[in-house]
Amino acid sequence: MANSPQAKKRARQNERRTEINKARRSRIRTFLKKVEEAIESGDKAAAQEALKQAQPELMRGVSRGIYHKNTAARKMSRLVARVKAVG
Repeated sequence: MANSPQAKKRARQNERRTEINKARRSRIRTFLKKVEEAIESGDKAAAQEALKQAQPELMRGVSRGIYHKNTAARKMSRLVARVKAVG
C-alpha cells in the first residue's frame, strides 16, 4: 500500500484514469464491432459508412494514449482491406 502522500494521490489518479481509459477503449471497440457486423452482413455501403465513423474514433484513441499509433494504423489498414473485399 502507498505510504507517502504523493503515492496515495498517484493511486487515486490511476484509478480515475483507468476508468476513463476503459470507457474510451470500450467506445472504440463498439465502433469497430459495427464495421465487423456490416462486413459480415455483406452490405458494402453500410460497411463503408461504419468505417468512416470508426476511423476518427480510433485516431482519437491514439491521441488520448489508448492505442499506439502503429496499432491503430494496422487495425484501420486491415479493416479497409476487408471492406474493399466485400461485395
